[in-house]
Amino acid sequence: MEMKAKEITIKGKVHDVGYRLFLLSEAERLFIEKFDARNVLINGEQQLIVLVGGEEEKINRFVEFTESNYPSGASVESVEVKDYGEEVRSIDSFRQSFMVFQLTKIAQAGVGMLGKQDAMLGKQDTMLDKMDAMLGKQDTMLDKMDAMLEKQDETIKTIKEESGATREVVKDEGEKTREVVEKVSEVVKEESEKTREVMKEKIVEDVEWVKEEIIGIKATLGKVKEKVGVD
Repeated sequence: MEMKAKEITIKGKVHDVGYRLFLLSEAERLFIEKFDARNVLINGEQQLIVLVGGEEEKINRFVEFTESNYPSGASVESVEVKDYGEEVRSIDSFRQSFMVFQLTKIAQAGVGMLGKQDAMLGKQDTMLDKMDAMLGKQDTMLDKMDAMLEKQDETIKTIKEESGATREVVKDEGEKTREVVEKVSEVVKEESEKTREVMKEKIVEDVEWVKEEIIGIKATLGKVKEKVGVD
């Protein structure tokens, strides 16, 4: 069978979307013997350059696949295919180096995550210290509130005691005032009775005096009539 090699350049959003693993899986499915793929950045443009070598029929099928299939996270602008005249490494060699590269990325990511985790734990410790300080302040405030409530209870107790004493004083003064009023009422009543008796006696005397005067006037009129001869 005739052997051939192709260079496939895929442009667009093709980095960090699992594109190389996606194409490696298809190459293995087609039993392609030689395979290589690398991400490049040219003038700020993402590109994926794929090299395949093997039987012509298998290579043609792989090229058709790349022209119509891509990972869900990718956005392909163009797929360019041309013949390749250089040596392409075996698919086993690429797989091994690719796996080592992926493991390195995972390890670096893990180290980065551990660093972030340490930073987060440090921040968490700081937050816990702040929370402890806040709780300490809260306990102090609660103690002050308890002291204020105790003083308030004492004040209320004192007010009640003084109020009770004041109530007793007012009650005693009220009783005394009532007694004074009753005595004054009795005196006024007695004086009123005395005044009524005195006025009654005076009226009786005045009536008797008026009667006597009337009798005297009648006697005088009788004498006058006798002298003048008036019946």
